[in-house]
Amino acid sequence: MKLEDVAQRAKVSMATVSRVLNASAGVRSSTRARVLKAVKELNYTPNLHAQTLAGVKSRTLGMIVSNLENPFFLDIFRALEADAHRQGYDVIVANTDYEAEQLVSNVRLMLRRRVAGLAVIVSEMEPSLIQELTALKLPVVFYDVGAPTRNISNIKVNYRWGIERLIEYLRDLGHRQFAFIGHHTRLAPLSERQTAFQDAMARYGPEVRFATAAGSDGFVGGRRAARELLASGFRPSAIVCVNDFMAAGVLRELREQGLRVPVDVSVTGFDNISLSEFVFPSLTTVNIPRSEIGRLVFRSLTPEHDRAQASGREIYIETELVVRESTCPAPSLATPASESK
Repeated sequence: MKLEDVAQRAKVSMATVSRVLNASAGVRSSTRARVLKAVKELNYTPNLHAQTLAGVKSRTLGMIVSNLENPFFLDIFRALEADAHRQGYDVIVANTDYEAEQLVSNVRLMLRRRVAGLAVIVSEMEPSLIQELTALKLPVVFYDVGAPTRNISNIKVNYRWGIERLIEYLRDLGHRQFAFIGHHTRLAPLSERQTAFQDAMARYGPEVRFATAAGSDGFVGGRRAARELLASGFRPSAIVCVNDFMAAGVLRELREQGLRVPVDVSVTGFDNISLSEFVFPSLTTVNIPRSEIGRLVFRSLTPEHDRAQASGREIYIETELVVRESTCPAPSLATPASESK
């Protein structure tokens, strides 16, 4: 299948097809849609090697995430991919497992693939990468890490507000014995949630008691952290988890140990992934609008579609408390516990 076949099917010139495939300006939306429809119907695949040699702009976006097993990252990817496909882009994704060295390797891989834009949705960062990416003309979006520059946009979430709202809500329910379960607590975006939790505990002073525990990011890590917490002798009436992914594992461990949620222990998550609505009991959490983030990422990586989304911006995302079945008033008789900080 050749470029001229697409042009004939769409009833446009070959130059117009080329402009559409290269995301060039000056093509009406109706014409662009007709060309993309012809491309799909004819299953036309551009010769990427020839395009690279000719200096043709890539139609591929790159996305790097910390943990592709966590549905939070998958939700952002799906929203980005949906918008990308509508505009004739493909998206390739790579995983770091929260390792800065792997992040560097993945960035280099994306650059070798000559991506048209790069989304770095991670919690870890290698400072030299920011300088390296700033030196390029490539549109880049950082989530949680980095800082905006001329070609780099930065998306940040108000985690502190979300954690503070959770604690306030639980305290209003009568809870005074809290625990926080997290992961990779040395990474700034993740430690921010634990710091916000500890700051809230400090404000309430001696009326509250708390402990912290950590595991790997996932169901297994949540179970292990909850097991470690309970083995320490501390008996919280409310457990605040760094995300829903770990909270699901916490729910499982509490059930295995004969504790009822929320009658004996209230549990909260963070992110509001779809799983949080379907675990039992359904999870009280804090919503981060992943689909909105995915769409923001696409528009920031392809400013030719929306000049208002040009690079170099800092975008703040607000959070929202979502109350479900995993929380209720604290037990009337609190179990004595030793303080752990």
